[in-house]
Amino acid sequence: MNPAPPLLQMTDIAKSFGAIRALRSGQLDLRAGEIHALAGENGAGKSTLMNILDGILRPDSGAIRIDGQPVQIDSPAMAQRLGIGFVHQEIALCADISVAENIFMSETAQSRRRLMGGADLIARAAEVLAPLAAIDPRLPAGLLSISQQQLVEIAKALTLECRILIFDEPTAALTEHEAQKLFTILRGLAARGIGIIYISHRMAEIFGICDRVTVMRDGQHIRTDRTADITPADVVNAMVGRKLDTLYPPKMQGTPGPEILRVAGLTDRRFQDVSFALHAGEILGFGGLIGAGRSEIARGLMRLEGAAKGRIWLHGQEVNLRDYADCIARGIVYLSEDRKGDGVFLDLPIAANIAALDLRRVAGRFGVINPAREAAQAQRIGGSLRLKAASMAHRVASLSGGNQQKVALAKLLAVQPKVIFLDEPTRGVDVGAKAEIHAILRGLADSGVGIAVISSELPELIGLCDRVLVVSEGRIVGGLSGPDMTETNIMTLAAPGALAKAGAMQ
Repeated sequence: MNPAPPLLQMTDIAKSFGAIRALRSGQLDLRAGEIHALAGENGAGKSTLMNILDGILRPDSGAIRIDGQPVQIDSPAMAQRLGIGFVHQEIALCADISVAENIFMSETAQSRRRLMGGADLIARAAEVLAPLAAIDPRLPAGLLSISQQQLVEIAKALTLECRILIFDEPTAALTEHEAQKLFTILRGLAARGIGIIYISHRMAEIFGICDRVTVMRDGQHIRTDRTADITPADVVNAMVGRKLDTLYPPKMQGTPGPEILRVAGLTDRRFQDVSFALHAGEILGFGGLIGAGRSEIARGLMRLEGAAKGRIWLHGQEVNLRDYADCIARGIVYLSEDRKGDGVFLDLPIAANIAALDLRRVAGRFGVINPAREAAQAQRIGGSLRLKAASMAHRVASLSGGNQQKVALAKLLAVQPKVIFLDEPTRGVDVGAKAEIHAILRGLADSGVGIAVISSELPELIGLCDRVLVVSEGRIVGGLSGPDMTETNIMTLAAPGALAKAGAMQ
């Protein structure tokens, strides 16, 4: 008796964009009821392969079979009719309509009814959202945080009657608690026979929830294995084509240097009585659940939003920061968690992005930008960050996620900062670029720049930072360092209602 064919087979898929070969021999097979990881560096061809499966792109050659039968997928609508759903990493909600209307947009588009919505739609949306998060389905989607928007995107996919679900970095914007809820849902879907393709750079997730993993590199299939039969190091080495010794550089040696930044009693409606110090040589982490106030503290300190009150000292001198321009002038800068929304100008050249915070540095006579100075600055800073680009005149949108993040960081370095707050600095970048960014941050700390990192990825906080302050319900409830800096201790402090003395180890 012949075994049943795989739910999905993609064989020898090729795709070129002009002279660029994005895919040479893309291959993937998916079984009903399995969670199958798809791993590879940015530019490896993962997104191109999945966009072909979703009908967004047409392959130049190769074959796709579902249940052993060849299919041609010429549009996302066709993919959906075949039972394929795709949760993209890039959020694509309509900001001005309600969460409920976003969730059921596909159904609305296909309906012949003139009016949609009402209490029934709200109730159904609330039912879909309940296992994921407490989000009011009546709210306009544009009022939600990034993590909440990502959960709405996931909820949209769960309303579709799909046999194949693709998730592209679904936990990039989620807290550990939210991610665990998602994993429970994915396991339930797999138990019902749904095949799940799970794209992730996070080894803990790949080996925690996935049955098999396929690795791609340079547009080609490299290997497919059961996760039980290999190690994370095997996957990383296959992804990068070389041995990657560690994601995290050595930590600070000895005692920290002099105090660079001190904050006392920083308060607004979103956080209360925040006090901490940042020392030369250390990387200071901020942990906690999304919504606890970590990003709000940084943005309040930077005068980017709110009207925070409190006292701030820089190198021992008290400073009055009225707005973000004051912060830049003092050398205190911020890297947003929303790279494409706030971190870079996607449609502008790399050189223009790097110069954006202080145009005077590249200006010539009469304040007009000098293209040669602008290009020279970009080459110098980009080179120090190992920014991979054929030309500094290329648009940032043409770069991989890791290189876009390096442009965002280069923009900050152009003003010769004294303190950098980085919000989710490696979100959505591949493992090789992540290791490079970690090394850059350690090098900056070693050179005397104050580095503060906000991250929802607990292994990153523990592996990169010398000390972690945990935020819960708008307050710093404790600090951890050395052997006390564990995932269990961070999550215990982060839990709402945690009993910890503010500033315990500051």
